[in-house]
Amino acid sequence: MALRRGRATSRRAGETRECQGEMAPATVWFCLCLLLPSATEAGLYSTSDQVISLSPGNVESVLVNSSAAIIAEFYASWCGYCITFSPIYKRLARDIREWKPAVNLAAVDCAAAENIKICTNNKITSYPTIKFFHAYSMADSKGQLLKGFPRDVRLLRHTIIDILEGHEEPWPPACPPLEPTSQAEIDSFLETNNVEHLALIFEDASSYVGREVTLDLLQFENIAVRRVLSTEEALVTKLGVTQFPSCYLYYPGGNFTRLQVNIEARTFYSYTLQRLPGVVRSGKPPPPNTGVPNNSTEEPWRPFNRSRVYMADLESTLHYSLRVELAAHTVIRRQALVSLKKYISVLTKYFPGRPVVMNLLKAVNSWLQDQTGNEISYDALREILDNSAQSPDTALPDGVRWVGCQGSQPHLRRYPCGVWTLFHVLTVQAKKIGGTDPKEVLSAMRNYVRYFFGCKPCAEHFENMASESLGEVNKFSSGVLWLWLRHNQVNSRIAGALSEDPNFPKIQWPSPEMCPSCHTVKANGEHWWNYEVVYPFLLSYFSRDRILTDYLEDESQVLAQQREKHASQQQAVEAQKHGQRKAREALDSMTHLPTQPTVQPEEEEEEEEEEEEEEEEEEGQEEGLQEETMADEEVEGGEGPAAVEMGGKTSEPTPWARAEMEVGKGRQRAPRRPSIVGMRMREDIVDLDSFVNQHFKAKALHLAAPSRVKQRTLQRKEEREPGPVFGLGMELDAGFGMVGLQPVDTDFEMDVAQERKKRELAGHYFGKELSHRGRWMSVLSIGFSKMDISLCVILYFLSTVCLLAVYLFLNNRRRIRRVKVALP
Repeated sequence: MALRRGRATSRRAGETRECQGEMAPATVWFCLCLLLPSATEAGLYSTSDQVISLSPGNVESVLVNSSAAIIAEFYASWCGYCITFSPIYKRLARDIREWKPAVNLAAVDCAAAENIKICTNNKITSYPTIKFFHAYSMADSKGQLLKGFPRDVRLLRHTIIDILEGHEEPWPPACPPLEPTSQAEIDSFLETNNVEHLALIFEDASSYVGREVTLDLLQFENIAVRRVLSTEEALVTKLGVTQFPSCYLYYPGGNFTRLQVNIEARTFYSYTLQRLPGVVRSGKPPPPNTGVPNNSTEEPWRPFNRSRVYMADLESTLHYSLRVELAAHTVIRRQALVSLKKYISVLTKYFPGRPVVMNLLKAVNSWLQDQTGNEISYDALREILDNSAQSPDTALPDGVRWVGCQGSQPHLRRYPCGVWTLFHVLTVQAKKIGGTDPKEVLSAMRNYVRYFFGCKPCAEHFENMASESLGEVNKFSSGVLWLWLRHNQVNSRIAGALSEDPNFPKIQWPSPEMCPSCHTVKANGEHWWNYEVVYPFLLSYFSRDRILTDYLEDESQVLAQQREKHASQQQAVEAQKHGQRKAREALDSMTHLPTQPTVQPEEEEEEEEEEEEEEEEEEGQEEGLQEETMADEEVEGGEGPAAVEMGGKTSEPTPWARAEMEVGKGRQRAPRRPSIVGMRMREDIVDLDSFVNQHFKAKALHLAAPSRVKQRTLQRKEEREPGPVFGLGMELDAGFGMVGLQPVDTDFEMDVAQERKKRELAGHYFGKELSHRGRWMSVLSIGFSKMDISLCVILYFLSTVCLLAVYLFLNNRRRIRRVKVALP
């Protein structure tokens, strides 16, 4: 390792020498791969660099019989000079991204064990080595070696153009002609080709602008670009060209106009020509007319200012991120949870939202910071996001409403555009508010994308960019510019992809129209970003003060919708609980076998109708019972829920009096047999004393009512359903171990005097005539008949006799077996 590091250092010091050396045998390379696993596995290029990584599986399909010319770099990942050259090669790939149908860039890591055969077959002896493979190369082709290739993007681009011009037959089919044109050729071209625009670039013979623009436009239809030298006097005189380079649009009939650009350079020509009317990328439909509203089944188009940021996009991004994207993770744990906490913390600090949204973000952040475990459930987080606690002035609008990020089709732009916009706004806000860590926002973004962003290839590309250069950010200004540069890299990579909206092509932003002074050129005519202008532009464009609030719902409306949503959810929960309770009751009724046939609902309704008719006939009898009830009330001094008006005074009968009234009503019908069908038995153990003292006095006597007998069940109040009517009897039900249940019939004929006598015999302790001893005996005898008491006494007596007999038997046996000791 030390020797290898020393060789790489010495070569970098020379700045012009390469990592030279003889190709080692395969065994030596294998040992190197074992010593350097990380370098050989990772390589220097990734899929996001627009460089094809060659491997044994794809080398033939890329280099052999390809319709495009291939520029291939052979490098070793341990070579220091290769590492230094890799950023230049990546910039070249982004710079000529529009040339791909004619020229592709590839690279292979010769330090990887699996690639040794590829490098050996191509006779690679030093690193880095660049070879040019013509279109439709044969299988045994070793390519054209580029000796002394430049280490500059501009010069590399020119080298590629020179090689293409000298390309042997067959010519790459996608590559347009690069030689200069003449007046006769132009007239013939217009007669044989149907294009809307013909661009003529006038330049000197040593200029590469015309050929570069020609290759930049080869992926676009309805336009053709030709190079005209300054020596072509006929055309120069006809169009009156005085400046070189310059660009003119030439039309049939000899009509022409000069292309208006800020700077006469390649980048400005290419950008302006690609946006001429009717010019579209090959294979893509023309941009839809968004000025016409969509039909009623689609979301209507919202006109907007392309040079401004909209709060509706930011809130829509928050909604989708927190309620949709996070919802894919039912449980968030460990590092993902840490990333989520940092993400919400950054939003709480720097999101320039409305008060109701900021209140919600603060509530979510406070809740997350209080979670001390290593995992949370999304359902719990969703409760906070939806403000289930109904905290005042706290809400995040539900749903999306895209404005500046809306696309010409429902699947274009939208959320990805919103994510980029949100991140740009956060970096600018962190700079203006004055945060403490320049990487705080960028690190939170990076981790969120890594763990939660739905597009995993996109997340991998972003991670590759962050791992390469995020460590260079050391101040807030560099953080703002870092994110902007990486955004433009992504635009360059996906330009022309199916995800590109034809109405919003992927360009290097900001465009020359939006910020003319952001673009400049070097002395050699190469495009250059003016960072001194770009940085203030970014601070202004993503500033909180410039965010538009058009198309936003009013805060009061958002809060009202949240309350309605919460109420509907509560109703749904209650309905679900009710359904579950009904299901449990149905299951209980099925598991308890009935001892008596149940009364059908129709029969119960008919029985109730008959009882209502009989009530009118019993009114006279009830008047007499009311007098007795009032007499009992004077004795007991109790009050009941129903008031009785007598003598201008309103009083309420006691439960005891109402019990007598109910008994008086049941005189006409014979009592029915006891039944517990349809009753729910309590599963807990009943304390007889507690049951007698509490339930018998407080509930059993509440059965009575002035008009009819109320139903009595052992169910809870909220679960009470129609069923047979029962009263508390005086016998102990041996089958259930509870106080027995007897039906109370409204037509049972028994006068009040006889009923009072039965209560006294059963042990009711409310009578004044019972003695102190009698009261206790009555309490102890509640629920038992005389026969039950007799049987208990007999059983106690028999058990005592048996125990005495056993004791005598054992004592006698002990005496018999005692050993007698004889005295001397």
